[in-house]
Amino acid sequence: MILLWGLPEDDPLEAVFRVLQRSGAPVILVDQYEVLDSSLRLRVASEVEGVLRVGSQEVRLEKVSAAYIRPYDSCGLLSGRVARPQSSAYRHAMEFDACLRAWLEVTPAYVVNPMRAMAGNNSKPFQATQIQVMGFRSPETLVTTDPEMARVFWERHGTVVYKSLSGVRSIVSRLSPAHMPRLGDIVWCPTQFQQYISGTDVRVHVVGDRLFACEIFSDADDYRYSGRLGLSVGMRPYDLPSDCANRCLELCRAMDLAVAGVDLRRTPDDQWYCFEVNPSPGFTYFQTQTDQAIDQAIAELLLQASIPLGRYG
Repeated sequence: MILLWGLPEDDPLEAVFRVLQRSGAPVILVDQYEVLDSSLRLRVASEVEGVLRVGSQEVRLEKVSAAYIRPYDSCGLLSGRVARPQSSAYRHAMEFDACLRAWLEVTPAYVVNPMRAMAGNNSKPFQATQIQVMGFRSPETLVTTDPEMARVFWERHGTVVYKSLSGVRSIVSRLSPAHMPRLGDIVWCPTQFQQYISGTDVRVHVVGDRLFACEIFSDADDYRYSGRLGLSVGMRPYDLPSDCANRCLELCRAMDLAVAGVDLRRTPDDQWYCFEVNPSPGFTYFQTQTDQAIDQAIAELLLQASIPLGRYG
């Protein structure tokens, strides 16, 4: 049995779910919109046992061999819709999420990806350290609440971008003179500034020991938001140099990520920088434009899992 957890309209989750359904594999989708009609009993002793019920479907947790998870906050989904924080429904959603997360941490099933492994993305400076250890270049970075330090950093590098410190998505933007009146606002919020690196963006999706790389063409500072600026974005499959490909694989293995999106940039003098490793990539955005069968690869990874001795054993 393969377990999927998240929202049915989440494109990556839906894509993998459809591939698994076509394969005829037994699969259960834990729909977070239906959390009030779901329950979980968990017992952790010498073995991990329990029963998961989703609507009329009931599954013994011992029978689950693999899981693909892209969860949102069930309580947040309920808030303002059918439940208040003080209600029993809200408490049920909170306890269900906590129990399922606990099972994911102790189950011998193959989990893509463990919550503890994905947690590293919540601190970009911490993740940058991991990236550098594996041999990738990383832009010089400043995290500060001091406007004067930010100005000195800006003057030294000439072109600087700013972005979120956490795993919450933000729009990467270049600092410009128009930002000067607001630079003083960083005293209220630690902000990350980075040396701007020119070059071509390459997104690499790692799925087990397979790589799906694509080259990206856009004039935007952050190609994900090209449409908002009326700019086009183009993509095409890309053959990574073998040493760069191996570093991507080694990096994801070191982070205990079976599936990840690695954001690279190749400079004009052929240096490779790594900006980030996304532990829950929205791969369908790239798959649609490149025809790379990433959903099929993830489904095959789950199908091959049979309670392995090790994450990559």
